[in-house]
Amino acid sequence: MIQWRKSSRSGTSGQSNCVEVANLSGDVGVRDSKDPSGPRITLPAERFRGLAADIKRGAHDLP
Repeated sequence: MIQWRKSSRSGTSGQSNCVEVANLSGDVGVRDSKDPSGPRITLPAERFRGLAADIKRGAHDLP
């Protein structure tokens, strides 16, 4: 069974506007928490770590 989890920073206000991630045996699954049955992407764990680092430093911020 896949265990999806949200960031602890997503809060408990009833808002589910975040992504969820799952460990998939060396890969990382990513899905929209508002649409758990919807599309998902799978990334190699190293690529996911790189993407997370890019996001944290603002490399993908919208203008």
